[in-house]
Parts: sequence; structure tokens; C-alpha cells
Amino acid sequence: MLFQTPTQFAVLALLLLAGWFFGLASSSGGKKWKQRYRDEEAAHKAYRAEVAADLKTRDERLREVEAERDRLAKERSTATATAATGAAATSSSGGGFFGWGGDNLSRIRGIDADLERALGQRGIKTYRAIEQLTEADERALEDDLRLRPGTIDDERWREQAAMLREGRDDDHRSRWG
Repeated sequence: MLFQTPTQFAVLALLLLAGWFFGLASSSGGKKWKQRYRDEEAAHKAYRAEVAADLKTRDERLREVEAERDRLAKERSTATATAATGAAATSSSGGGFFGWGGDNLSRIRGIDADLERALGQRGIKTYRAIEQLTEADERALEDDLRLRPGTIDDERWREQAAMLREGRDDDHRSRWG
């Protein structure tokens, strides 16, 4: 009989294990791992190129949006300056509140002291100046003063200004408190 002692069985097991390790080390399976690595590397390179293209597209769009924002801001400032110039021209002709060239605009519902000061800085100091605002002037003024769009029309500033300018204080008080 060939294998009779435990030492012989141990040597046989050790040789089988060594042969198995030698077979794994000398197999050509390394090629498939190298190919997988190359495939993964190519996929990553394609992903990076896609991300770079997306970033370039996003940056171009951002530049377009910023240019549009700058253009709109310039238009808004031009419209506000036009409204202020027109209002200043009309306010210089009126006597205003106590003859100082301005009316008490805070009597108009929706205009507080801070808003009255901001309007004054923009050349709107009299009821007549508010009456003569066009819809475009209103929108530009609302944007400039950061008011909710439609505030001037909703609160009927022009109608209130006309009543107060004409001296219809009782009508104004009964209608708007």
C-alpha cells in the first residue's frame, strides 16, 4: 500500500496544495483582469469627457443668463431714470405740502415714511407726479423699490393721489380710512 502513515497523508496534502497554488499562479487568467481594468479606464475617461462637456455647456448658459440680467438691469435703471425725470419735472411746478415742493405722500394708503423717502429720492414728491405715472413707470418703480408687482395699481395710488390733490380729503378718508 502506498499511503499508510499520517505523515505520508500530510505530505500528500501539502503537495496537492502546492500544486494548486502553482496552477493558479501560472494560469493565463491575468489577461481578463487586465482587460477589465482597461475597459473601466476607458469608461471613466468617457465619463470625464461627458462631465467636461456638460460643464462647458453650463458655463456658456450662465454667461448668457448673466448678460441678459445685466441688459434687463440697464433697461430698468433707464426706465426708472425716465420716470424720475418726468416726475421731477412735474413736481417742480407744484407748491406741494407747506410750499416745500412736495406733498405728504404718506397719506396715500400703502406708502409709509420709508417708502415716501425712497420716492422722494427718485424725484416723486407730489400727488401730481404719482397721478402721471404710466404703467411702464409703475412697473419700473415697483422693481426699483422691490415692491410686489402690481402693488401701485392694486392699492390705487393714482386714484388716491388725484383725490388728495383735488382736496377731497373726506372722500379719501371714507374710502381708504
